[in-house]
Amino acid sequence: MDYGSLSAQLAPSAFFGHVKGVLHRCRLQHERIAEGDTLFLDEVGNLSSETQQMLLRAIQERRYCPVGDKADKSFNVRIIAATNENLEKAVSEKRFRQDLLYRLHDFEITVPPLRDCLEDIMPLAEFFREIANKELECRVDGFSTEAQKKLLTHTWPGNVRELKQKIMGAVLQAQEGTIMKEHLELGLQETVFTVGFSLRNDEEEKERIMRALKQANGNRNLATKMLGIGRTTLYKKLEEYGLKYKFE
Repeated sequence: MDYGSLSAQLAPSAFFGHVKGVLHRCRLQHERIAEGDTLFLDEVGNLSSETQQMLLRAIQERRYCPVGDKADKSFNVRIIAATNENLEKAVSEKRFRQDLLYRLHDFEITVPPLRDCLEDIMPLAEFFREIANKELECRVDGFSTEAQKKLLTHTWPGNVRELKQKIMGAVLQAQEGTIMKEHLELGLQETVFTVGFSLRNDEEEKERIMRALKQANGNRNLATKMLGIGRTTLYKKLEEYGLKYKFE
């Protein structure tokens, strides 16, 4: 659940539940969290100040009170929080509580944007295609070469959510057969890749070049865009690593 989208009125029930009958007009569903479970809080950077204070108190005291109840209840859960916000910047701008950030920031995992994980785009696209086929009762069996090129050269500012949305829409339009680039609705202009594979040590560099060429079906022009390097550099690297004739 995107907790950041909840109003200050609904947040207490979403986090801590409510006594039956108290919110008879509210359709929000709540499942009680068992001891030792994991609670995933999505988009915590968008929480209102009231909700931040409420969450901070619960984390500090390990106690909460369901809406409409008079007695506090204890809990012991692992909390994983996610956000697209720069929370340190939000703290400096007085939009996020520093004490809550300290409580949530025991261990940080930075997930790179989709544009930096090009090897994941087509597997994810195929995964979402299969889901869309089942949910929409379609029979789409793959992507055209041009559609794949579009997917691999788009910068995906909305990351995986945007990819899923575009694939769902494309499957709905195509209904069956192959998804064409027009079905993706990613715009008519070629997207410029500003960030691609980062080339580091020799072994990793060689592996990423081979992976990019494989993803691009041997198309060297597309591979250079994926890697973020020029054609001359790519040709030099292919010769240096003995790959010059491997992808002819």
